[in-house]
Amino acid sequence: MESQVRGGTRWKRFAVVMVPSVAATAVIGVALAQGALAASFSVSGQEFKVRAGQLVGYDMNQYGAIDTGKSLDGKSDQAHPVSVSAFDRATITDLCQSVVTPVPFLNKSVTLKLTAGDKGTDVEAEKIYIDVANLDAKDAVFSGINIGVPAGTTSGNTPKPKYGSGEQSSPFGFSQQADKAVLTDVKQTAWATTAATFKLSGLHMGLSWGSGEGVECY
Repeated sequence: MESQVRGGTRWKRFAVVMVPSVAATAVIGVALAQGALAASFSVSGQEFKVRAGQLVGYDMNQYGAIDTGKSLDGKSDQAHPVSVSAFDRATITDLCQSVVTPVPFLNKSVTLKLTAGDKGTDVEAEKIYIDVANLDAKDAVFSGINIGVPAGTTSGNTPKPKYGSGEQSSPFGFSQQADKAVLTDVKQTAWATTAATFKLSGLHMGLSWGSGEGVECY
């Protein structure tokens, strides 16, 4: 799912590279069926922002993990502590994702912003994992929740931890599981998202110089 940034960026190919990257990672939780997609990837050297009007997720498993990868210049190894929100299926209303990429030789930055699910049809995802670094929500309602269960002991449709070179997690570590989660007015930063299927209704993508409020999602 995840496009990888390794070493320097070829700026003439910026749009070509970034479009599939955002289409592949744009989802909240803002989160791959076991065996349906390979989990063995390293995360890029850039985290991204995601905003959503509402996320409704079913059969949730939320656990801690470490994502590994390279810095944006490819010169150093990095490790990022994340909270992984995994859902068997989810719908997202008014989705926005943005990622800022510096252009060193111009001393500027370029923001790629993607929006979907804002024209009356929600974004839909199945077997989705979102590796979150920070999350804020106006409201969060969990139904049928169990807190403090081992992450790898889920049954039925609830996704288990994904394993690969890009994520380190323990099946015996702390997790919370719920039959349903409803989050409203969500803002988050994330390092990765993977899904078995991901349907973006009303997709729009744009590139802008600069960053910050009014350019990024928030």
